[in-house]
Amino acid sequence: MTSPAPDEEDGRARRGTYPPGSRLMGRVVGCSGSKATVSAIAGKDGNGLAELWSVGRLISISVGTNRVVALVCSMETASTAWSESDENVMHIEVELVGEIHTGITGKPEFSAGITHYPYLGAVAHRMRSADLAVIYDPGVSDTAVIGKLTQDTSLGALIHIPSLLSRHFAVVGTTGVGKTTAVTLLLNKALIADPSLRVLILDPHNEFAAAFPSKSVVIDTDTLDLPFWLFKLEEFTEVLFRGRPAIAEEIDVLRDLIPEAKRMFKGTTDTTLIRRGPEKSSLTADTPVPYRVADLLALIDERIGKLEGRAEKPHLRSLKVRIQAAINDPRYEFMFSSNTIHDTILTTISHIFRIPGEGKPVTTFQLAGIPSEVVNSVASILCRMAFEIALWSAGGVRILVVCEEAHRYVPADPKLGFFPTRQAISRIAKEGRKYGVSLGVITQRPGELDPTILSQCSTVFAMRLSNDRDQDIIRSAIPDSSASTMSFLSSIGNGEAIAFGEAVAVPMRMVFERVPEEVLPRANSGLQPVHRGDPNTVDLGKIVMRMRHIDESAKTYAPAPDPHRPQPSSIKPQMPSIDPADEFGDAPAMRRSTDLGHADHSQAGVPAAAPPPQRFGGETGTASGDYRPAPPATPRHELNSIRSTLLKKPLSSLLKD
Repeated sequence: MTSPAPDEEDGRARRGTYPPGSRLMGRVVGCSGSKATVSAIAGKDGNGLAELWSVGRLISISVGTNRVVALVCSMETASTAWSESDENVMHIEVELVGEIHTGITGKPEFSAGITHYPYLGAVAHRMRSADLAVIYDPGVSDTAVIGKLTQDTSLGALIHIPSLLSRHFAVVGTTGVGKTTAVTLLLNKALIADPSLRVLILDPHNEFAAAFPSKSVVIDTDTLDLPFWLFKLEEFTEVLFRGRPAIAEEIDVLRDLIPEAKRMFKGTTDTTLIRRGPEKSSLTADTPVPYRVADLLALIDERIGKLEGRAEKPHLRSLKVRIQAAINDPRYEFMFSSNTIHDTILTTISHIFRIPGEGKPVTTFQLAGIPSEVVNSVASILCRMAFEIALWSAGGVRILVVCEEAHRYVPADPKLGFFPTRQAISRIAKEGRKYGVSLGVITQRPGELDPTILSQCSTVFAMRLSNDRDQDIIRSAIPDSSASTMSFLSSIGNGEAIAFGEAVAVPMRMVFERVPEEVLPRANSGLQPVHRGDPNTVDLGKIVMRMRHIDESAKTYAPAPDPHRPQPSSIKPQMPSIDPADEFGDAPAMRRSTDLGHADHSQAGVPAAAPPPQRFGGETGTASGDYRPAPPATPRHELNSIRSTLLKKPLSSLLKD
């Protein structure tokens, strides 16, 4: 065998070492507009050239001074059997991706188009590392390394951070493949590149708090303070009706009376704002201006008392009971927790959106403990406020909203989900880039996500997907020239992804960097771990307190009373929960003994006037600020009998009474 020429030796050095006789991997035996077929010979023992071929790798085909880049799609032998005595001929189908040529600066450049297609007999080579670096180089500054290339782990996977943030991004993959860890890595890289960025994470699994221990503020059910008057009318009615279809008559009453309640509050806090005359008021039911629920209930009572409003009384009574039930529900304490209503919108926005950040630019909004019927309204408020802050600051505040399990908020079926939430997220996706607010979508079911939202995400990190429909959705979003890359979605490993879009030069298969153990996302990071296999160590009292939404620091469980020991008669009976039957009935809602049940009720959202007479029990009387249950002297069975009698009466007779 003759020794190789000097240029061949130089080529060998550039491509790396390879087995003897493998200066070329094969030759082109067929070519179409987008694909080519390469014929190669494998050694008798299966080694040699056979080891250089694998599905998903890039190869180069020499065409003059250019090198056409191709992706291996499939392989097969010329015959259906493998020969152990003779050399085996292989046919490899490749997809043409682009070409590397010498630019005007004399340096190699990569372009997605192909000027010279491979001819029959063209030589197919291994892809050299220098060419891989040229292919996957975005060619711009402000890049960050987020992992390694699968084909060559000596090369870093580069993304362009400004394109990632300004044009939205999505991370999709089935459960357990490392989506949350990948998002943690991407957010850390983004914060390093842009320290002025503000990140709001809607975290339904309470995982991200552990990922940003020193950069984030955690807002959960214990620290959440989102006043009810920040809710738009649709969001507020979603809370009142608890996910059920709203009643048009009751919504019309709220649309009329809430602006009146807001004007009453402004009149008591700032007399200069009171205007008398025919001019129109700028206050609507959606204006984020404080008002007192006490004023709203008083206006409802006033309308009930009017003779001409007799036909509206059933709807008004039902609406009043709904509002009282929401106030009394301890799960909604984050909305009605304040004794005195103040205009705290500046404080709320400053805390949630980190303006100023005070060294903590990330807000993890833990939604796991929030009632399911309120999650949609909370997500709607946050996304709407994020857009408006970016809009009215003229881009001075750059905000990234990360939606974990995004298919919950913007499902593909327009009949599902909460319309205001869908509207707020869609507005960010469609118009946010103009004002400096961007969207990060995380989902395990892209097929159940609104396709409009996914189409607005210009960069996608596709991790392992096993569902055929989900794969089709992602495959339809990738350029046709790299469609074969998606054929690996069902088999790539954990932590591995196929990235494509604006932030990367060409679709690349890569493995994310490992995140340090101390900042790995962990679910329920705020809860104390329980020893497995030993239920005796579980504190049942704490579980009950969490079920009842009782503050653990303020409540203690007393031991069970001794039946043989006399009990003091002065013990106050525990407040019962609201009976669901009372929601539409005529029975008054019981007030819980929390912050709303003390001191300044006129400010807290409860009328300052004495409550109506108590209907259950012996004597008729009033309580000083609380709706209290019947006196202990009345036996429970008598109360149940009276209650049953009232419930059996026709509604018309009760209204007459």
